[in-house]
Amino acid sequence: MQQVQQNETARIVSIDVLRGLSLFGIFLVNMLSFHSPYFYYNPYEWWKTSQDLLAFSWIDVFVQASFYPLFAAMFGFGAAMQHEKAIKKNGMFIWTGIRRFSFLLVLGLLHAFFIWPGDILFNYAVCGFLLLFFLRFSSRLLLSMGLVLLFVPAVMLGLLLFLSALSDPYNSLFWTDIASVSQSIAAYGSGSYVEVTVQRISDWTNNNVTDGAFLFQLMTIFPFLLIGAGAYKQRIIEKWTAKPKKTLWTFALLFTAGLMLKGIPHVLGPSHIAYMYIQDAIGGPVLAASYAALIVYLSTFDRPAKLLLPFAQAGKMSLTNYLMQSVLGSLIFYSYGLGFYGQITLRTGILLCVTIFAVQVIVSGLWMNRFKRGPMEAIWRLFTYGKRG
Repeated sequence: MQQVQQNETARIVSIDVLRGLSLFGIFLVNMLSFHSPYFYYNPYEWWKTSQDLLAFSWIDVFVQASFYPLFAAMFGFGAAMQHEKAIKKNGMFIWTGIRRFSFLLVLGLLHAFFIWPGDILFNYAVCGFLLLFFLRFSSRLLLSMGLVLLFVPAVMLGLLLFLSALSDPYNSLFWTDIASVSQSIAAYGSGSYVEVTVQRISDWTNNNVTDGAFLFQLMTIFPFLLIGAGAYKQRIIEKWTAKPKKTLWTFALLFTAGLMLKGIPHVLGPSHIAYMYIQDAIGGPVLAASYAALIVYLSTFDRPAKLLLPFAQAGKMSLTNYLMQSVLGSLIFYSYGLGFYGQITLRTGILLCVTIFAVQVIVSGLWMNRFKRGPMEAIWRLFTYGKRG
């Protein structure tokens, strides 16, 4: 009986910790685009000092494309959990899901246009609407579809990029868009709020609408929602907590494979588009899965679980903390705030992220000691269910 309770505690802690730590990883990557025109330059050539290059390499291998999959999977995990509860309660989830994702859709657009163009809420909301058609499927079907949609296109596109590189090596390299970089620096570095907003809308459009970019976004996000929903129905976290030794081996194998894939550009060619794509599209999810296994494993032990608990508090307020990170990031870097856009080293930017997130962890703990959920989570719930609590 005690072992069952311990496993249940580990399951609950690990879910919220995964949300909290993935939020921190996303913030580290987002800091790059707050700090400078990350959407438009070759990052391997942008950073000039050895310290900045080392800091970027660390983010590129261990963080980039390895935490948004966790965040997206936990989004699908939560949707499947709510779907199951709603079906048991009243036999229907569709309208609850529509209200829930509609709120996120509008919030995402407001966030993208008026705070930061790298918003993920809009994309998650659209994927959430699609997920509503799949939640009734079995865990195996959800996991199978998610893995197929994730890895088959990634492998095929990776091969096409390699073939393209063989026929035209010049176009296989990632080039900095000088015009867009200059435009971004002018707007974010010294423009008015209106000029910054115009640039934000332009950046969001380029990354979500132009040349079928939004379809590509869906292809890279939606599979993780399916995998997360399937993982919930398969009770994978419960199975991992029940067999910690097997979970540790799972972490070791996935981490080794993920690290090898993520390191490809740094070993074979840092500006090669095919290498960069394989690094993110295949290596990123594999490394993300290893992080999930590690967190679940650590959560099965009392002392590590207690150390991870503050991150769980931040994870319970993931929407609030995500939006606050964007607000603070824009006020620190953009011209209508402190104006540090492109003015500080990458290492300083990382220290800022660590400091801000540490404060968020403390504030989240204090808030959750008094309230059941974060402020934005409460508003989201009110819109979804028409009630507080």
